[in-house]
Formats: sequence, structure tokens, C-alpha cells
Amino acid sequence: MLGGIMKHSRRRFLAAVGTTTAVGCTGCIGNIGGASGPGVSKVSLLLNWKPNGLHVPYYSAKAEGFYDDEGLSISKIKTGQGSDFSAKQAALGNENFAVTSSDQAMNIASRGLSPLVVGVVMQKSPVVVFTTREEFGEKFTNVGQLEGKKVGTGPGMVRILTKLLLKRNGVLDSVEIVDTGHDTVQRLLAGEIDAAGGAFGDAVSARHRGSTTDSIPVASAVPAYGHVIATKKGFPKNNPKTVRAFLRATAHGAAWASKNPKKALGDLVNAAPVLKESRAIQRDTWNLMHSRYMLSPALRNHGWGWSNAKPWRITRNALQSADLLGGSVDPDSVWTNEYLDMDTKYVGSYADVVSESG
Repeated sequence: MLGGIMKHSRRRFLAAVGTTTAVGCTGCIGNIGGASGPGVSKVSLLLNWKPNGLHVPYYSAKAEGFYDDEGLSISKIKTGQGSDFSAKQAALGNENFAVTSSDQAMNIASRGLSPLVVGVVMQKSPVVVFTTREEFGEKFTNVGQLEGKKVGTGPGMVRILTKLLLKRNGVLDSVEIVDTGHDTVQRLLAGEIDAAGGAFGDAVSARHRGSTTDSIPVASAVPAYGHVIATKKGFPKNNPKTVRAFLRATAHGAAWASKNPKKALGDLVNAAPVLKESRAIQRDTWNLMHSRYMLSPALRNHGWGWSNAKPWRITRNALQSADLLGGSVDPDSVWTNEYLDMDTKYVGSYADVVSESG
């Protein structure tokens, strides 16, 4: 414990005097640029929404000095206004890095802008269909139980993926889909709908309000990515060391937080004190995220942040069929694995690190 405290204190001291000696650091202040291309040390990071348990990796990477270790300075992690907004800000170059969703990166790309996803944070979509046993009347274990039921969802990709899940289980035509806007949880708990489509954090919130919840993830039938990290296309090419350093530090933050969830929640709440009252919800959201939504066969085979083509194509096709794109878009043009350093510990060996005991 003392060694960890001393190590983190030393990081902050070295960062303060403009020096870092992190082992294996290939993108430190003073040499982020150089032979392999220019770079910047002061970068901005925009979230997709207000700080919550889904954003733990970035707050831990900042608080524990992992961005500092890589020679990067982030003065403040910025609160977002939705994944569409953050994708647009990244594509316009107003922010160096932005947390967004795979569907909104695709959406913005179809409208004449050029976001580029350089890393996948959530290897599985966060969308789930969930119920409360109090309202549903029985344990919810398979999608077929929704036949003849009323299912509420918010707009956008949540509704699209919910409908895809229902369709692939053969019950879409027998289900009544209700637009619940941003009040999905409240309307479920009020008994106005039988089940809900939403993010898994919504189910966590319902449980913390005293309900017994059961969830079925969309990822069980529909491969699609959740949170991703986007930049403006062209920024990585001009600043390759900066992008690689940011991804290494974020992966380090995610791995550390998965091994130290209590401390990681402290980093989040210290940065966003408004979350003190909902600390238990944020804790459970993060624990669920890192244990079920960040790992995948692709990550285990390749490393943290990895993209495969299939989920991107499925997302494009789903958006296109729902007439939610502004124009044509090649899904392969929206993402790249080029800036993921697979020979480094927290990227290439992420799955091994988080599965280590102790």
C-alpha cells in the first residue's frame, strides 16, 4: 500500500516539474514529437454525458497519474451533452478526444463530418431489455416472455437495438413499443410498461430504488459496440504519439480501476462530488461495466480498444434501415486500430492484467 502511495506521489511531483520516468513511456513530455511525427502534450477530453460510473477509466487515469506518466496534461475532463454532441465536437476538431457511441460516430460521419474512432471502450452494447419482478409478475429469463407485452424505450439506438433483439427472437410483431423518452425507469416502476429497453445503468438504478430487476443484454443477439473514443480524422496522423499515449493511459486507467474499484470510485466522486449521494449506483454500474461489457473474444485475442469490422457494419445497417443516417457512409472509414500499442502491457495484455489475482 505504502509503495503505491509513494509511486503515485512521485508521478505527480515529476509531472509538476515537467519530467516523467515511467518505464516503457514512449510518448513523454519533451519527446511526444520527434522522429515518428509531431505531437501535443496538452489535450482535451469531452465525455458523452455527465460524469457517472461509466466514466471511471478516465477519472482514474487522471487522478492516479497515468496520463501524466505518458506526458499528457488534461486540465479538466469536460461534461458532455450526449453522444451525438461529443462525436460532432471531436469531428470538428473542437476537442482532441471525445467519448461517444459507435452509432453516433457513424451518424455524424454520414453527415459530412469526419470523426475517427481510435479505441473501443465497451466491447458490447450497453443496451438491455429489463423488467422488475414486482410489475412483470415472474422472473424474466428469455425474450419470448415479452410476447403480447408493452415495452418502453427512449429514442435512437436504444430503440433500434431493442427492436432488433425482439425481432431476432420472433416477438417484435406481438409487442407494443412505447416511446418513454427519458422517463423509461420511472414509467416502468409506475407500472405503465411491462418491460424497458435502456442502458444497463438504468436497470441498476431501478434496483437501487427497491425493485428486483432482471435483464437480457442486446449483446446476446446483436453484436454492437458501446462507448468508443473518437478524434477528428487527421489528428492521429499528425499526432500519432499523442494518440497512442492517450490510449495507453486510458487502458491503464481501466485496468487499474477494475482491480481497485473502491479507490476508483473515490477518484470519480472526488472529481464530481455531486455523485456522493448516488455512490452505490455508480459503484454497481462500474462493476457491471468492467466485468461484463469491456471484455470480449476480440479483446482477449488482440487487446484493449480493438475493433472488428462486423459490429460496425451491423450498426450502419441498423441505422440505415431505420432511416437515421444523413447519407451513405462506409463503416470501415469510421474506425482504426492503428494507434493501439498491442506490445504494451495495459493494451495488448489487458485481459491478462484484469484477470490476475491479488
